[in-house]
Amino acid sequence: MHGKEFQDERIAHQTPDAANLTMSGDSNAGILYVPVVEGLALLDLGVSPYSGAVFHETPLIIYLFHFLIEYAELVFMITDVLTAVALYLAIQEFNKVVFKKQKLLIKLDKYAPDVAELIQTPMEMHYIPLKVALCYLLNPYTVMSCVAKSTCAINNTVIAFFILATIKGSAFLSTLFLALATYQSLYPLTLFAPALLYLLQRQFIPIKLKSESFQLYTMQYGALYLCNLGVIVCLSFFLLNSWDFIPSVYGFILSVPDLTPNIGLFWYFFAEMFEHFSLFFVCVFQINVFFYTIPLAIKLKEHPVFFMFVQMAIISIFKSYPTVGDVALYMAFLPVWNHLYRFLRNTFILSCVLIVCSLLFPVLWHLWIYAGSANSNFYYAITLTFNVGQILLVSDYFYAFLRREYYLTHGLHLTRPDGTEAMLVLK
Repeated sequence: MHGKEFQDERIAHQTPDAANLTMSGDSNAGILYVPVVEGLALLDLGVSPYSGAVFHETPLIIYLFHFLIEYAELVFMITDVLTAVALYLAIQEFNKVVFKKQKLLIKLDKYAPDVAELIQTPMEMHYIPLKVALCYLLNPYTVMSCVAKSTCAINNTVIAFFILATIKGSAFLSTLFLALATYQSLYPLTLFAPALLYLLQRQFIPIKLKSESFQLYTMQYGALYLCNLGVIVCLSFFLLNSWDFIPSVYGFILSVPDLTPNIGLFWYFFAEMFEHFSLFFVCVFQINVFFYTIPLAIKLKEHPVFFMFVQMAIISIFKSYPTVGDVALYMAFLPVWNHLYRFLRNTFILSCVLIVCSLLFPVLWHLWIYAGSANSNFYYAITLTFNVGQILLVSDYFYAFLRREYYLTHGLHLTRPDGTEAMLVLK
């Protein structure tokens, strides 16, 4: 057997249920009836659920389904509805804040005189919360995630309530839900920065590193977060009387030992990687999620909610075991930025790329796993295209956001010193 054929067979044999893993499933946040049910069976036998190689969920998840396993379908439907409700309330409150901020800046003459068409009106903003909720509930990615019983739906609910608590200005609830989200999948740790920036703005605390009020509030928020996270981790220890879940959950996320195909970037790359290089490249891949946080915090310190949106997109693209449920969460925020549509450059092309890739995922999976007329290269090519499309989509929104902010300050009609028309170029 040739090396490439052997590699494809090895990847395919790692897949527990090809039919279920086409779009929604992955090894960490994935299919309920494979890892969670096995973990429950081991728990009922008095054996640690982490003694096997299948279960990699947190202890709170297994104890949740210990009582609700018979109502699993209902649980996932309720979590999606709760996520939509939390997003609706969060964006409703955010719109009020945006409108008040706009009104203040207009009163202080911070906007250029010719930018009236760029100002958001209450009529334009009225239906945005409803659009966000429907965009999440009716998104095919959300539906697929719910049907596949991916525990990503629970993660999305926790993150949605974290966003709601942050926008409402509750530091305690914000840190509580952020700690729960971090406990579940680690990567939401990067949402600490935008949440802190938003709460600092609500408290009218200047964002200056040498400011005593800034340092004090940052320490308080950080201490609350660490205390909540510590309580949750200790509760998990008391439930199992063991620390086995730490390497099984977080070690599994960070070291990426499972190369089951999914919609992420890791599995194919590390299937092809020589073993002695893997540690270095795992670190390189993992740092992507965390690397952009500081530069984004500097650039978007005055716009923490948009920062939060970009960071959620980065998590969904670069996490080690992504699902389409992660994509659905950040895409639900696209209606919030509908005032940026006039500045977007590649909307049609990127929409076509994402739709075509979504349709080709199950086709190429079938050709590879069932028909045997394709190999892993075909499936990974679509995965790569899908993720490049997401990166370009987020970059386009980022460009449009910065362009609008510049126009608000400097005016729509830019001129050179000699009076000729100037063109805005962002570098």
